[in-house]
Amino acid sequence: MLRKETIGGALLLIGAVVALIWANSPWADRYHAMTAFTVGPHALHLDLPLAMWAADGLLAIFFFVAGLELKREFVAGDLRDPRRAAVPVAAAVGGVLVPALLYFVVNRGGAVQGWAVPTATDIAFALAVLAVIGRHLPSALRTFLLTLAVVDDLLAIVIIAIFYTAHLSLLPLLAAAVPLGLFALLVQRRVRSWWLLLPLAFATWALVHASGVHATVAGVLLAFAVPVLRSTGPGPGLAEHFEHRFRPISAGVAVPVFALMSAGVAVGGLDGLAQAARDPIAVGITLGLVAGKPIGILLATWLVARFTRARLDAGLAWIDVVGLAVLAGIGFTVSLLIGELAFGVGSDADGRVKIAVLAGSLIAAALATIILRTRNRAYRQLYEAEQVDRDRDDVPDVYQR
Repeated sequence: MLRKETIGGALLLIGAVVALIWANSPWADRYHAMTAFTVGPHALHLDLPLAMWAADGLLAIFFFVAGLELKREFVAGDLRDPRRAAVPVAAAVGGVLVPALLYFVVNRGGAVQGWAVPTATDIAFALAVLAVIGRHLPSALRTFLLTLAVVDDLLAIVIIAIFYTAHLSLLPLLAAAVPLGLFALLVQRRVRSWWLLLPLAFATWALVHASGVHATVAGVLLAFAVPVLRSTGPGPGLAEHFEHRFRPISAGVAVPVFALMSAGVAVGGLDGLAQAARDPIAVGITLGLVAGKPIGILLATWLVARFTRARLDAGLAWIDVVGLAVLAGIGFTVSLLIGELAFGVGSDADGRVKIAVLAGSLIAAALATIILRTRNRAYRQLYEAEQVDRDRDDVPDVYQR
């Protein structure tokens, strides 16, 4: 059951709704006490709050699974053609540049340090919404969104490392190459023993975390080290095996718990929403997510498809890309992280950032739902019509007459 995206998406949305209600209830103090509870070995400097374990630790599992799927698409799937892969990659770049520009225009001369907040698409939430509302949409749409979101988050992590990392420790970052290299060596030799691979993966994650770089990048690096194709003979490779094993953990535990720990935003009632609606920081973030994301993605997609040899997947219509571009305006995980880095945890600006990210994400999800539900209905009718034609062709002519 947990390998079905609809189930995982439903658990994710339930976790987010519970956190939002809890954080705005009379028991909000208990919620914040839970997320701030510290656990972990102090000797390894891993005594972290539960919220950070969810964002940096559990989410790394999700990025590992997403990285495995993305590598399979690039090596043996639809994206093995560079002309087809270039389109979502370019779309991700456009989806980063335009929201940042819109935020900068709204806040010029003011709090420009938050320019990167609306640049990141939340891959977990976006894929969950797509899984729930688009059961008959073409698989190419999900592949496009997965590629766009992973590249988008990688760009956001690079932005954090360059512009928002005050203390970058090079020694742990360089040391992370040792367990990562050993992990890559073992998986290239098709070793599946968890007692060998898991300690190396944890060491890689811990060293990347200690370096100051967002620790979820360790999940992507580990996934990209896993081979897709079998060394000899037909059948699934190691990447597909790991994806099959870890997807239930990601969908059933990692992502819902992360949503529960991270979605608890104190809205502050109507007064809080009214203040946020007049604040340039909140306006820039909301505008970047709702308008900047789709404009940047559509513009970059059209330019690449129009002036290069890259092409849009034949199974997609431009209206599908419009719905996907609007859906990419769901920003949560990395957006909230950048907001905390830019304005400081617990500051007034940080509170407005959280409200704006939540509001912009909800608006983007609602608009995308309208578009993609319409497209899902059209694809379902097309599928049913083809099924009727196929059944009719299977009947001998004498019975048709």
